[in-house]
Amino acid sequence: MDMPLNFNKQISNPIDREKAEPHDELARVLELVQQTIDLVRRQFPLFVFITGCCLALGFVYLLTAPAKFTSHAILLIDSSKLRFLQDQQTAVSEVPIDTEQVETQVEILKSENIGLSVIKELKLNQDPEFVGSGSSLFGWLTSSLESDEEKSEMKSNRRALAAFLAKRNITRVARTYVLDIGFTSLSAVRAAEIANAIADAYIVDQLEAKYQATRRASGWLQDRIKELRKQASDADRAVLEYKEKNKIISVGGGASSTGPRLLGEQQLEDLNTQLGTARATSEDAKAKLERITDVMQRDVPDASVTDSLHSDVINRLRNNYLDMAAKEAIWSARYGSAHLAAVNLRTQMAELRRSIHDELGRIAESYKSDYEISKSRVEGLERELQKLVANSQVTNRDRLGLTDLESSAKVYHSIYDSFLQRYMEAIQQQSFPITEARVISAAAPPEHKSGPLAHIVLAFAAAIGLVLSFGTAVLREAVDRVFRTMHQVETNLHARCLTIVPRLLDPNQKAKQPAMLRSTVISALNRRAATNVSSPSMSVGAPAGMMLPQASKTQTGTGRRSMEIGGAVGRSIGSSRPFMRQVVEDPLSAFAEAFRSIKVTADISGSCVIGVTSSVPGEGKSTVSSNLALLMAHTGKRVILLDGDLRNPSLTRALVGNAKVGILEVLDGSASLESALNIDEGTGLRFLPAVVGSRLANTSDILASDSFKEFVDRLREDYDFVIIDLSPVAPIVDVRATVQFIESYIYVVEWGRTEVSLVRRQLSRFPELHNRLLGVVLNKADVRVLERYDRYQYGGYYGQYPYVSPASVE
Repeated sequence: MDMPLNFNKQISNPIDREKAEPHDELARVLELVQQTIDLVRRQFPLFVFITGCCLALGFVYLLTAPAKFTSHAILLIDSSKLRFLQDQQTAVSEVPIDTEQVETQVEILKSENIGLSVIKELKLNQDPEFVGSGSSLFGWLTSSLESDEEKSEMKSNRRALAAFLAKRNITRVARTYVLDIGFTSLSAVRAAEIANAIADAYIVDQLEAKYQATRRASGWLQDRIKELRKQASDADRAVLEYKEKNKIISVGGGASSTGPRLLGEQQLEDLNTQLGTARATSEDAKAKLERITDVMQRDVPDASVTDSLHSDVINRLRNNYLDMAAKEAIWSARYGSAHLAAVNLRTQMAELRRSIHDELGRIAESYKSDYEISKSRVEGLERELQKLVANSQVTNRDRLGLTDLESSAKVYHSIYDSFLQRYMEAIQQQSFPITEARVISAAAPPEHKSGPLAHIVLAFAAAIGLVLSFGTAVLREAVDRVFRTMHQVETNLHARCLTIVPRLLDPNQKAKQPAMLRSTVISALNRRAATNVSSPSMSVGAPAGMMLPQASKTQTGTGRRSMEIGGAVGRSIGSSRPFMRQVVEDPLSAFAEAFRSIKVTADISGSCVIGVTSSVPGEGKSTVSSNLALLMAHTGKRVILLDGDLRNPSLTRALVGNAKVGILEVLDGSASLESALNIDEGTGLRFLPAVVGSRLANTSDILASDSFKEFVDRLREDYDFVIIDLSPVAPIVDVRATVQFIESYIYVVEWGRTEVSLVRRQLSRFPELHNRLLGVVLNKADVRVLERYDRYQYGGYYGQYPYVSPASVE
């Protein structure tokens, strides 16, 4: 056998590994695709049968199912109406939940409440389409067997509701506020009527729900307002009592964030303002006093202070002083400073300066008096402020409780105002109910039916058929643990598969080609071989497959025939089973070609002694032995065929059922080999039967004996091939006894019947057989089925060219 390729060789180069991984992935995908195609090809009749049954059921459904019509009403959820009576803050806060709100409306439309409303309005509980059991025979029988009690109104409503919900379909159109209300009915008009009724029932339900909710809210708000009014009044009363108790007097609104200002706070603020003003006045008087005192101490004649500028006396004295100073300067310059007039002027100027100084002193005294007065006022205000501060601390402690009371009163008033406003809005909405839904497209009777649609039903039936077919095919493949292809044999048994032998039809059914043509071809082959034969032996010069041996003497008839074989008389082979000579009767068939493949392998291997066995009886090993030996003999080889199945010599019964002597008689010396041999007059094949009068228990000892081995060795010297038909491996152990003289074994496995585990188990128990295995032959293959497993096996070649013409043979 050829060595298998090593696909598990590691890739050492990382770059090559990266390149190989995509290739391996692609190879795995292609292999999976090929396996799927092979599965479909192998199980193609199953696919055709199951898919055809499903399509037939689909056609039956299309012929029997009543036509259905679907009508659609389009409903719009108008979000602008939802926010019409809401304030801006509420409307903005509800924008993110619009999608959920529309989905909620879809669920409301799907609710049983809407369905019961439509059923009640249109009296669907009396419609046979909704309360009937259907148009089938089973539905009619079920309806007729129900009692009157079971047909109560409640049950009819529930049955009608179940049918209604099954035929109704509510969907949202993409991500819009539009809802599609679809209803399917046996009547187009009825479908449109019910679709519109669903939309109307939804709108009425929304109006009723809003009215009821508003009425309940109004009643609750009214009761709550009464409670809040009483609580607000009690809170105000508690505030007034607390003020009276703690002598807290409010002086009206103010800037305080805690409410109205108290009297103590107002006095403290005013006193603090007065104190600040008094301090400023005192500082101003002090500054004036210090300034004027400094001026008087320096004796500045022309120095001025604020009040001196406004004093008429000082202004007049200063003007006189300046005039005299000017004159004194002029006279002193003219007459000298010692002049009497200049002296008099200076004396008058000194008097004026003294008068100014005295006037400034009077102003200074007034400043001093103002300073003392402002100082005294500041001290008085400070004492008063300290007293008010002490009193305000007590008032602030008392006000802590007042703040709590005022806060409670304010909260109660705020809640009361809010509830009062909501109550007024509820009263207004009660008189003006609105709904956010409106019909934008009413349902109309459809012109075409919506179901059942032929293409959808048939496509669905075909899909189901394919799925069921694939599942059944996979299941059949999983449980089909038999041999179907040569690849299976080589994979599971690690042995060469020589060929696949097709199953032969019964002779009464087989004749696809005219018998005259078949006999003509055989005659032509015989004439061609006869021209190349000059002696009773086979001509080795004839082409392979065209050499037919001729006997020296032939007796025609259906009984026994005799011919000379080395001076001895032998019997001819006359098979009672036509399959035993199929390679000779039909040499150009696929059956014969399969045995040529076995012969080629035997020729190449050089094996002379070949044993043919199988796992269990009935797999066709005897047929394989007979046809292989006939084919080898047909090509001019010296071939002897031995029936080595001493327990059940089926080959002997098939070829020479009336044999008297056989291999046992030859071994014990009671008969000669020449007298026991049977010869096929057409091919020259020698056959040594096994004549067993009674069941033998020591057949393995006979086969393992030295005499049997010596007998086979003699046959090896006289013949090109020694073919031994052995017993099956599983029931008895005779094949183990033949390993000392058999060179190669042919293992026959019945195609599509013998289990893989059985053959593997037998070969594992008998390693000598496996080591000397020439190959495995898959026998009795159904060619039509085989082509689905291996499309390259035969491929219709022999069906297209079954025979050659006589002219081409010549």
